[in-house]
Amino acid sequence: MTNPSDDHSKLYDTRVARRYFDKFDKITGHLGRVAASLQVEGALSKTDVQVLGRYLAGLTFTFRALSHKYLFSGRMPRAGQLSFDREDSGFPVFAELMEMANDAQQAERHLRNMPSVEAMKDDMVRKIIGDLQIPTKLQYALSQRLYYEELLKGELFWARNDPEALWQGNIEDGHRRFLIHWAVYDSQINLPTVYLMEVEDTGKVALPKDQRRWPEAQAHLMAQALGGLKLLTIARGFDEDFDDLHPKRLRRLHLGPMYSHAFTRQSGPLREVLETARAPEGEDWALVWTLEELESERVEREKKGWFGSVQREIFALDPMAAQGADTGATRTDRALILPQRPYQALEEMQPPGFRGVRKFVVSKQGRVLSYR
Repeated sequence: MTNPSDDHSKLYDTRVARRYFDKFDKITGHLGRVAASLQVEGALSKTDVQVLGRYLAGLTFTFRALSHKYLFSGRMPRAGQLSFDREDSGFPVFAELMEMANDAQQAERHLRNMPSVEAMKDDMVRKIIGDLQIPTKLQYALSQRLYYEELLKGELFWARNDPEALWQGNIEDGHRRFLIHWAVYDSQINLPTVYLMEVEDTGKVALPKDQRRWPEAQAHLMAQALGGLKLLTIARGFDEDFDDLHPKRLRRLHLGPMYSHAFTRQSGPLREVLETARAPEGEDWALVWTLEELESERVEREKKGWFGSVQREIFALDPMAAQGADTGATRTDRALILPQRPYQALEEMQPPGFRGVRKFVVSKQGRVLSYR
């Protein structure tokens, strides 16, 4: 199934690859409903859910594209195999998304030189009926066409998803509120990560229309989009680099790791839970959902130059002992998304550290039940 020689493994068998992508198709299908559940209880706003919905849909499209690309792993010599992070995240490795982005740049050219889907299907029928053979090469060619078509549609979750700014209204004359959102596929941890920053703009020109500040702000945020950086470091750096942009709230959502008894070998209680659950195929998984949040507590004036001063944000850190300074966040909320059978095993085993973790239990019918 996999090569266990290192943390990054490959899916060499067609059936195993299909099971892997089927599993993620189910997982990503549940994430939007989890976000909607958080909106109902007030943890996320309608705008938050709309923004997250775009990224979650993009993640679904990314996995769909990769499933076409590797549909014939193990059956065709040149089909290639998906590399995924078996040890830490359970997701495809960062290099897969970089290669996909490169393929997207050439997708139109590939499609221009390929027969249409209908022509390929007609050729397959003739091969089956006329030659009494399985048209494996034609099937592979069709899978590659579907891969490039998916890339050409766009709206995928890419390795880099550059910042966008949504106007949230004016506080007063010259004071505008924007929600800036961006996302990356973090190369250090092989996980999709989404950022949401609420900013007060006191510049003369609205931020998205400012030809000087907006490109600089986008470049700054993308350069700081690293899972190893604390939110406090990111927010302070932004606040200090842009005197008329004031970050009031910064959130970071990590989607993953994904634990699966069939595919991953992470250590810890969840591995034992999934092994004990003996869940049916497609339901032997658990996904971690982590939301970090940093809020501005107050503002202070800081001297700048000979006669001037600028506004600086003072951020609230977690009041629980020194934890806030360690995490660089006001709060961190972790949740676990998992099907019914693994949840039952988790409740029966009661491993240390999971008592206070939020659990979202999902079903095939699309229901989401929340437990604390």
